Amino acid sequence: MELFDLKDKVVIVTGSTRGIGEAIAKRMAEHGAKVVISSRKADACEKTAGEINAQFPGHAMAVPCNISSKEDLQRLVQTTNDAWGPIDSLVCNAAVNPFYGSAKDIPDEAFDKIMSSNVKSNHWLCQLVLPQMIERNEGSITIVSSIGGLRGSSVLGAYCISKAADFQLARNLAVEFGPNNIRVNAIAPGLIKTDFAKALWDNPETLKRSTATAPLKRIGLPDEIAGAAVFLASKAGAFMTGQNLVIDGGVTIA
Repeated sequence: MELFDLKDKVVIVTGSTRGIGEAIAKRMAEHGAKVVISSRKADACEKTAGEINAQFPGHAMAVPCNISSKEDLQRLVQTTNDAWGPIDSLVCNAAVNPFYGSAKDIPDEAFDKIMSSNVKSNHWLCQLVLPQMIERNEGSITIVSSIGGLRGSSVLGAYCISKAADFQLARNLAVEFGPNNIRVNAIAPGLIKTDFAKALWDNPETLKRSTATAPLKRIGLPDEIAGAAVFLASKAGAFMTGQNLVIDGGVTIA
């Protein structure tokens, strides 16, 4: 268990009240981490933190946060520091996609919201945790991106642009802060059965098209992404940085 031991590690996971973020948070706690549960809704944060604490007492704390607000992100980091001390690992999972359709039809407001929430907010949060990681000469940052950042799309154009930018954010930070023993990586899930991706799997015909070329012939589950996040935050991933870990059932190789 030592390779994947996260005992007493302090971890922030954004967007962790459902889907991939919730699965990551629960698996992190299972491996011994103290996990900060964060999303916009306080009641949802408390619910998820309560479920974790019922199984692993004292391993979860709820800190509601709107990632589009820099002040909220500052409060998220400060509250974590005040309660549990320095942050060992950050998982930037929260993201938005308010538009599904042609690039010629996306309103400016939707494009700006996607880029701000999915890229700038991750940049802000990394800026906030990096100084304490530098001071301790250790840290891990994981950005949950998407295979959308590797492929063109006729209906998720702006979202895919933002996810491609997240890959580059991980690479840039890995290069700059590697000498400080800080590792920064991205995870690129394929189609996962979450509410966020419901438009891509809820309709049987859409689901059939989405999985037609997948070697595993199915979509993934949130918990099938969580193990990668544990790996990247633990000793098992100690020599991995600046990489994009694709977990997509083989879609991008078929």
